[in-house]
Amino acid sequence: MALQGPIPVTFDMVFPHGCYLVGEVEAVKDFDASTNGRFVQARDKQTGELVWQVAVMDADPTLKPSQKTVAVKILAAVQPVPPAPVPGVPFTPVEFDGVTVTPYVNSNTNRLAYSIRVREMRAVRTGKAAGSAKDAA
Repeated sequence: MALQGPIPVTFDMVFPHGCYLVGEVEAVKDFDASTNGRFVQARDKQTGELVWQVAVMDADPTLKPSQKTVAVKILAAVQPVPPAPVPGVPFTPVEFDGVTVTPYVNSNTNRLAYSIRVREMRAVRTGKAAGSAKDAA
């Protein structure tokens, strides 16, 4: 099969209703290289770039509460800076560029799951209301 590795997708394919930051950007631990008291940050196996992670809430109203929060991994040389908060909104709307998904079987549930990796985190595009990705065009 010609399709191998991460699958390129668009932000709107993964988060058609938008998403919101609900956590801080954190370094992802390389569990194989880290030892007691010594933290080693994970690097992407294909690019060698450092891996960061942020929790986001999917704005899809049809999702169950347990499905709303998802971790997004960001590949970047330095820690990404989240967009500025939006006045009057409890969570910061965010978009991602360079999105890929990697399917895998979750060993806890034996169900198909997806690892989401991105190249850039940014504020929602101007002229596009938070949570209304389908309306923008």
